[in-house]
Amino acid sequence: MKPYDVAVVGGGPAGLAVAITAARRGLNTVVLERGTVPADKACGEGLMPSGLGALERLGALTHLDLRESAPFMGIRYVQEDGSSAEGLLPAPGGLGVRRVALASALVTRAREVGVELRERAQVLGYRRTVPGVSLETASGPVDARVLVAADGLGSPLRKAEGLELNAEGSRRFGLRRHFRIRPWTAYVEVHFASGVEAYVTPAGTERVGLAFLWEDGAVDGKVGFDALLARFPTLSERLAGVAPDSKVRGAGPLARVARTPVADRFALVGDAAGYVDALTGEGLSLAFACAESLGNVLPDALVHGATRGALQPYARSFQQVFRKYAWTTRALLLLSRRPWLRRPVVRALGRAPWLFERILATVVG
Repeated sequence: MKPYDVAVVGGGPAGLAVAITAARRGLNTVVLERGTVPADKACGEGLMPSGLGALERLGALTHLDLRESAPFMGIRYVQEDGSSAEGLLPAPGGLGVRRVALASALVTRAREVGVELRERAQVLGYRRTVPGVSLETASGPVDARVLVAADGLGSPLRKAEGLELNAEGSRRFGLRRHFRIRPWTAYVEVHFASGVEAYVTPAGTERVGLAFLWEDGAVDGKVGFDALLARFPTLSERLAGVAPDSKVRGAGPLARVARTPVADRFALVGDAAGYVDALTGEGLSLAFACAESLGNVLPDALVHGATRGALQPYARSFQQVFRKYAWTTRALLLLSRRPWLRRPVVRALGRAPWLFERILATVVG
């Protein structure tokens, strides 16, 4: 059998976005997913304006089930004492969308442009060959000219390739669950309590997603979804008696570092390429931006054998996008870890929404 041009490992949004872009550039592309598609996982479900634009460019927006999404117009920070700050996002605003609905839209689009999707095709091993890479999978052997690893935070392929680096600093974790209730605001809300933040995202016409992020050792007592929710009286009261709409899912440690996003006939994309934290909600937008960049670089890179040098244009693009995300996220983490500093900053932004909106436009526009 003739080798594929591109084998993408991981059927999440990042992997599907690479596959769609590569297929539209005329490359014979296969996606290898260890489970089934669409796959669910604990993740932020807010698409910022740049991510929404990328979804439209990919041609997947028209496949999105509108009942499984809800627009939001801005970000609101809510502190322990009730003080708050809110700011509007740049046009056209953002979109909260259930993870499985987003993946479904991308799966439909991928098949529409000719991507082959293989489910239950866990990669068991791989080796370099003269023309490319030979993969051993649970569904049989696959040969490709280049391997794209989009296999998530823990990325076994990042480790196998020797690109794993230890993330410095404290470890952060997340839990997420949905509730069957009409979104009560057109904002993504970020609530603060001692040692933990709560993120409320509209995720459908009759659904909100609630996620908690915390630092290892910063929360006293039991750490579980209900215990964390109890730390936010306003949210607990609002959700009292409301039926859950999904299982509790967790993720972490969140911070991941790769030595480089490219190697010979190999590229990392999405969370596998590196991650700081979910605090800014830019994960999906970052994944789409990098996936588009890689998909557009691949045709020329393959002409030169997809060597590490040929893939450097993607590496440079990734570093440019990731650097901005990392700087912003670390700045917000600094505030989150220092309530004595965060409280006056949020109050000041509450008095100057124009400044908050200018910051949002710079960060996520």
